Amino acid sequence: MNTMVRITPLDPVGNDERGYTCEYFHERMGRHLVIFRKAGTISGNHYHKGLSLTKSPEILILLSGQATLRYGNIQEPKIASIDIIVPSKIEIDAYVWHEIVTITDCTFIELGSLSEHAADTFRV
Repeated sequence: MNTMVRITPLDPVGNDERGYTCEYFHERMGRHLVIFRKAGTISGNHYHKGLSLTKSPEILILLSGQATLRYGNIQEPKIASIDIIVPSKIEIDAYVWHEIVTITDCTFIELGSLSEHAADTFRV
């Protein structure tokens, strides 16, 4: 009998008061993060220099929930914000400070691995 369906549990790679993050490997596209965040939490508060290909731009897919993206050029004091609803693809250029404030519980996919993220994350 041929297997028609495969289910692979995702193991968390990080867990804190905001929620948790899993990483998965796609045979054709590499590693990606699946991010679960609780309502009212803040993630980000950083920028990327584009040292990693997956951070120029950084791409997130909002799969469930509603959030606010706060962002701005790291060389300017102005901060903008935009509300995001599902489904949405979010692209953040290098040298753009950003944070995501969850309005409801949210689920994201981040195109890139945890190690790529850590290697190209900077605080203002």
